[in-house]
Amino acid sequence: LFGAPRGHNGEFRDEPPLRSELLSADQLKQHARALASSHEIDERRGPDRLLPRLTENEVALLHAYKLVANSAEQGRRTTPAADWLLDNFYLIESQIRTARRHLPRAYSAELPRLLNGPLAGHPRVYAIVQELISHVDGRVDAENLSRFVASYQTTATLKLGELWAIPIMLRLALIENLRRVAVRIAACRRDRDAANSWADHLLEIAEKEPRNLVLALADMVREDPPLTSAFVAEFARH
Repeated sequence: LFGAPRGHNGEFRDEPPLRSELLSADQLKQHARALASSHEIDERRGPDRLLPRLTENEVALLHAYKLVANSAEQGRRTTPAADWLLDNFYLIESQIRTARRHLPRAYSAELPRLLNGPLAGHPRVYAIVQELISHVDGRVDAENLSRFVASYQTTATLKLGELWAIPIMLRLALIENLRRVAVRIAACRRDRDAANSWADHLLEIAEKEPRNLVLALADMVREDPPLTSAFVAEFARH
């Protein structure tokens, strides 16, 4: 799940945000109990996976911010999500610094780890908060967090160290979610920039050398730009 942060083309891998079916308060309680029943604990001590992932998330978020900021400086249109990233990036940086300060090296390795599931090898309490985030669309508050953890413990008791770790694990999971959203914002920005570039090129050819327009279109076809919704919308707008 937490492999290399970049794909084969050097871009950050697109991973879906932490988003699952929205659950009511009663459904969350039932889900917490089912989650506790499904978790198997690996008693062996394992490597710390959270600090390296935090560093990856920081790099990905900074990359997305710089890409969006550069486009904004050039006067290109930005989406509401990109505007939010620009306006709030200083808060994200602050949360990353806080997370790193509150998560000493090897601390997470001391917590009970999962033996099964997509987060096998990660602290159980980290998986718990990720699951809550995904089922409340990131809208975590003290009430739904307390209810979820209490319901989980009716089936499987958490250790004191895990309970103490919940705030930092929640921060790490929310940063993880922001990274996934930011990577998608950056991908859309790249696609829009590519559409702008091709549209400007074709318009220039059409104006100055109309007989070469077919050749320019052939170049675009050979390059095979990604025909994502962001690319098509921006290209059509031009």
